[in-house]
Amino acid sequence: MGKIVGFCNQKGGTGKTTSLVNIGSYFALAKKKTLVVDMDPQANATSGVGLDPNDVSLGSYDVLVGDVIPQKAIVSTSLRYLYVLPATAALAGAEIELISKEKREYQLREILQGIKENFDYILIDSPPSLGLLTLNVLTASDSILIPIQCEYYALEGLSRLLETIGLIKERLNPALDIEGIILTMADFRTRLTLQVIDEVKRHFPEKTFKTIIPRNIKLSESPSFGKPIYLYDKHCYNLTKEILKEEIKGVYDGEESIGQGIGCVDSQETASGVLESERSLGDTQRINLY
Repeated sequence: MGKIVGFCNQKGGTGKTTSLVNIGSYFALAKKKTLVVDMDPQANATSGVGLDPNDVSLGSYDVLVGDVIPQKAIVSTSLRYLYVLPATAALAGAEIELISKEKREYQLREILQGIKENFDYILIDSPPSLGLLTLNVLTASDSILIPIQCEYYALEGLSRLLETIGLIKERLNPALDIEGIILTMADFRTRLTLQVIDEVKRHFPEKTFKTIIPRNIKLSESPSFGKPIYLYDKHCYNLTKEILKEEIKGVYDGEESIGQGIGCVDSQETASGVLESERSLGDTQRINLY
């Protein structure tokens, strides 16, 4: 049975969606069947894997409040093992419609339990706010990945998020765990970045990933092309390797390591060869999970 991981932070601009899209892509490159569930009305995770939200006919809104089964809304992407339940702007109205539903905080959980066994990982992108959509993500998840920007205000946001997670564990999802904290947008030229890194590691030594994502123009550019970062840079590869290494020991060190056998590239020039062997990133198709 698969693992459901929510990507959450109540503060916007922390690299939450970028982290999810690129980690999900590397999961797929590691031959882990992965589903990205976009629960953010901004639909950035949807566009990040190569879909145009304006072309989505069925998405997470229809599944959440429209009684559409997820199998009808899930589409494949250019990566063989990566799938997405896309979002549209209509999702912004879901919170109002959920208010009248019974067990409104459990709607997403019940939906994903029905397809969980079909995937190795289900990664959920949540809105940068604490509303019913985010509560649904926290209630549906087995664990939470928390990306935080290496800036002072991010520490305050982390404190509030941890309080929220504590309440969710107490009242809605006792099994919820913190998968880890990802430090993002680090500028090692500044003293503030180093102070934030030290502070987070001091308070959460076992939960903070060793890999730190620096400020990177390629990482910022990749979503505008609907391409995962593996076509540009290896930072997210290192983080994904850190996340998965206990579960797939040896895979990264053998002939089928991401860096050798299944598609990791070092530059845009090399990346063009990868794209030629795949469908174009905008080319998607409906799938049957059974």
